[in-house]
Amino acid sequence: MASSANNDRPNHRTARAFCLTSAFWFAAAASFGMIGAGYLIAPDFMANIGWLHFGKARPMHVNLMLFGFVTPGLLAAAFYYVPKLLRTALYSEKLGVFTAILWNITLPIGVVGLAQGRSQGREYAEWPWSVDMLIVVLFALVIFNLVMTVRRRLEPIIYVSIWYVCAAVILTGTTYCIGNVIWKPSTGALLGIPDAILLWFYGHNVFGLLLTPLGLGVAYYVLPLATRSPLYSHTLSLIGFWSLIVVYTHIGTHHLLQVPVPTWLKTIAIVDSVAMVIPVMVFLINIWYTVQGKLGTIHADIGAKFVFTGTIYYFFVNIQGSMMALPQVQRVTHFNNWVVGHAHIGVLGFAGVVAIGGIYYVLPKITGRPLYSRFLADLQYWLLLIGVTGFAVVLTIVGLIQGNAWLNGETVYRVLPEIHLYYILRASLGVFIISGAYIGLYNIFRTLYFNPGAATACE
Repeated sequence: MASSANNDRPNHRTARAFCLTSAFWFAAAASFGMIGAGYLIAPDFMANIGWLHFGKARPMHVNLMLFGFVTPGLLAAAFYYVPKLLRTALYSEKLGVFTAILWNITLPIGVVGLAQGRSQGREYAEWPWSVDMLIVVLFALVIFNLVMTVRRRLEPIIYVSIWYVCAAVILTGTTYCIGNVIWKPSTGALLGIPDAILLWFYGHNVFGLLLTPLGLGVAYYVLPLATRSPLYSHTLSLIGFWSLIVVYTHIGTHHLLQVPVPTWLKTIAIVDSVAMVIPVMVFLINIWYTVQGKLGTIHADIGAKFVFTGTIYYFFVNIQGSMMALPQVQRVTHFNNWVVGHAHIGVLGFAGVVAIGGIYYVLPKITGRPLYSRFLADLQYWLLLIGVTGFAVVLTIVGLIQGNAWLNGETVYRVLPEIHLYYILRASLGVFIISGAYIGLYNIFRTLYFNPGAATACE
């Protein structure tokens, strides 16, 4: 199975496959998101289409964003830079391509299952059991391919990006099994409070132990190279890595402060949520000092521009998240659109934007040609910047309206007329995001397969 390391130009078929996978499912996930936004404006919107009502469109949107768009996009970059940094070939391109094919078989099975009502009814863990098992297999294949590549490396020093990507896939392979309760195929859940604790252990770690380390790995690779700057501090990069692993693991229970979870567990979740400032600021100080004075260079490189913007979103999502874990703040911000806005900043603003940046940075290197259209890539950047930032502002305002109204004793239905206009604004901003998704799909597809650009010595 293993491919021998040689001086021939690698074909990067695995990275290519994951680039296209990410672009396609971003468009699909954004489409389901727009359908959900339509229901919030007009609840009878497509009411006669039973397999596509809000309760099904929403988990389709969320799970395709997580496992269809962001994760494959970040892995696409990783399948390029891991062999590059280790000065060896990917252990098996055939295995990598097979993984991508199985990935694109698994996701439609999951969507059809959700459309048929075969949901486990647990947030971020709605996939049917059969899909859960396929996802576990997918992570096992990715882990094997990457770990075997590390084992065969010619470079003795393991750069921090390798640490992050390996930790992400190994830890997620474990937490996915635990959080989705795969040993109970009939329900995919435990009973009562233990299930809630287990669910949010997984629900928060799918961001903190999968998307976050994969995103930081891309940033640590792309930004120093794009700016031709040495990493500011290798020591800080390792401090940031270990503090993220230690601190993030325990914060999921801050979603359960209003329920009878043991007080000691709530306390740990709150303390560690606030302590997340440490790994985040260590990373940001390290990466921003690396690129200081090089904003012009970043602006000139579309991949680096996406990635750097993602680090800014990372700053805001952390400050917001640490604050939201405080009980007095959570009385106003929880169970409403504030949390929805926070999730969009994290998954789409940070991890999603970094994933697109990683794809755009490695595409010329894996194809040997420039991007099909720098203009379309820039257009996608601005569409997403406006859409995601607008989402954050609008949903934060809506959340504060809802939270303060409920705190003052208002019922849910009396608040709905006040926020209807904001839902219209939300859907309007969604047009920017879905347009960016389809433009990106077209640009990436043309770059991979129908690109008239002259071959360049990118490798």
